[in-house]
Amino acid sequence: MKKTALTHVHEALGAKMVPFAGYLMPVSYEGVNAEHETVRNAVGVFDVSHMGEFLIMGPKALELIQKVSSNDASKLVDGQAQYSCLPNEDGGIVDDLIIYRLDAEKWVLVVNASNIEKDWDWISKHNTMGADMRNLSDDFSLLAIQGPKAVEAMQSLTSEDLSAIKFYTFKVADFAGIEHVMISATGYTGSGGFEIYCKNSEVEQIWKKVLEAGASFGIKPIGLAARDTLRLEMGYCLYGNDIDDTTSPLEAGLGWITKFTKDFINSEALQQEKEQGPTRRLVGFELQERGIPRQGYDIVDSDGNAIGVVTSGTMAPSVGKGIGMGYVPSDKKTPGTEILIQIRKKAVPATVVKLPFYKG
Repeated sequence: MKKTALTHVHEALGAKMVPFAGYLMPVSYEGVNAEHETVRNAVGVFDVSHMGEFLIMGPKALELIQKVSSNDASKLVDGQAQYSCLPNEDGGIVDDLIIYRLDAEKWVLVVNASNIEKDWDWISKHNTMGADMRNLSDDFSLLAIQGPKAVEAMQSLTSEDLSAIKFYTFKVADFAGIEHVMISATGYTGSGGFEIYCKNSEVEQIWKKVLEAGASFGIKPIGLAARDTLRLEMGYCLYGNDIDDTTSPLEAGLGWITKFTKDFINSEALQQEKEQGPTRRLVGFELQERGIPRQGYDIVDSDGNAIGVVTSGTMAPSVGKGIGMGYVPSDKKTPGTEILIQIRKKAVPATVVKLPFYKG
């Protein structure tokens, strides 16, 4: 089991530690609901150093990125980030990721922890143009400082005006006494904030100073359980649950990051799928009665026939009801459509809703 540079800090704080994507990670400190509300109403800090970072460099860097990713990275300027995915050759998704443009010949790809090796091998295999690739995953740490008070709470730690860093842009600046930290206005919670990329040797100092600076704003460390409820309330996909090697970006509602203005892996087949329309779609739903939908539960019709499957589900702290996402036939994707979720022996009525569940 791998550890992050902060594992000993989480253990000292009394975090409940669990194996996740090959790492020992904090799942909760004081409880998922309390941690969830801290992020929605104030500010929390997550250690997400298990995520992977690849540096792609040189005159062929963009060419490689354009070939392997579905979104159009040529639209980015220095200091911008972009959500994208790596399509496979069979209509599915190798991984979803964030692409950062440092400059025309220097890019950072941030990938999911469970897919680091798989993604590295996939991109390397397609690097026929000879871009310079470096896997920095074991050397870098990542903190997510999330919540409506993040800007105010963290401003004392940097000379950069945090309020000027717009959504999906970033700055390389001083932070918490460390030079050259990447401060990115991205996150997985829907409540605003930043993600801080630094070296493993720097992260403990930054973690300490973040908690000190945020103390008067109610900052608390947050675990992976609340990260999951927060992202699900926003309808954000989780790789391995809602998207995987068998789900197309169009089925998953990720047509907005699938740009046919360029050629990329499997783009012709995906364009054909777009024209014909996918036969199934990932939808959000809310239960009409008490209950908690869980990953793997069947979605059924009124005769009890399975028509789909729940990919993510929870009791949503900010919404106050059972919510979930799952794949259904395309004729059931319209908000307002009634479906049933098979929870043990009972088919619980649910309604398809427009995402996100949490409107803020």
